[in-house]
Amino acid sequence: MRAPLDAPPASSAALAASATSAVHPGTADWLLLLGPGLIWGASFLFIAEGLRSVEPNGLTFARILVGFVTLGLVRNARRPIAREDRRKVILLGLIWLALPLSMFPFAEQRVSSALTGMLNGANPLFVALVAAAFSRRLPGRDVQFGLAVGLAGTVLVAWPSLSIGGSSLDGVLFILAGVTCYGFALNLARPLQQRSGALPVIWRAQGWALLMTAPLGVPELLRAHWTPGPLLSVLALGALGTGVAYVLLAVAAGRMGATRAAATTFLIPGVALLLGWLVRGEHVAALSIIGGVVCVGGAWLMRRAQLAGH
Repeated sequence: MRAPLDAPPASSAALAASATSAVHPGTADWLLLLGPGLIWGASFLFIAEGLRSVEPNGLTFARILVGFVTLGLVRNARRPIAREDRRKVILLGLIWLALPLSMFPFAEQRVSSALTGMLNGANPLFVALVAAAFSRRLPGRDVQFGLAVGLAGTVLVAWPSLSIGGSSLDGVLFILAGVTCYGFALNLARPLQQRSGALPVIWRAQGWALLMTAPLGVPELLRAHWTPGPLLSVLALGALGTGVAYVLLAVAAGRMGATRAAATTFLIPGVALLLGWLVRGEHVAALSIIGGVVCVGGAWLMRRAQLAGH
């Protein structure tokens, strides 16, 4: 998010598709937009539930395995990709999937699923920062203002945990490390997906991530003690969060354009917060909630400025 992927990874498939002309979204388009955001928002709850039966590396391997199998059932995912992109897809498997998807379970051993999801709301900000660094060109003033607002919100979200220190601080650092990986990965993924299509690139990156996470993940998976709730959560995490959500977002990007489709990521913090509170009874500091709203507001301002520039 991977979660784009958790996502996030989220907005990754949307960023991949070529932008299309502006259209007025209908009911089906709104459902396509809502689906990935709801799935990726719920993925942090699925992670927390899965950790009741399996250790972090085993959970990461399991979700990638289930996602790889699920996405492989889609014919378009199995199309060939450009030969010159194959090595880059290996790198993508590392920084888009293997590393960030390993960070979030370790984070959720230390902080709540709600906080993890809210900090993932900073994903568009990190993507924009990395893009600016690669291009060596500052974004426009309106985008800069959105970035400043969003980064201030990120600090507010993390501040209560940072002030506590200890394991809470470690958890926040794991989350920020994962989101930073997404920032680099999505900038690498975009040209690859524009050449070869979103789903073929994602599916192959999942395959490489599966190999990368197997040495640590398989032994932990074999030691797992499953009960129905955690097992269903891990299956949902893989099939939906690492599989179906990418398909929905790729379709949405094709119907209404990549930038508009990426708006689904704005749902992730709120869904994670609501489910963490309702299902797990998690407490989140008021300052973090305010920060989550500010962070999403900054991402929205940045997105609006980017749309105005098209």
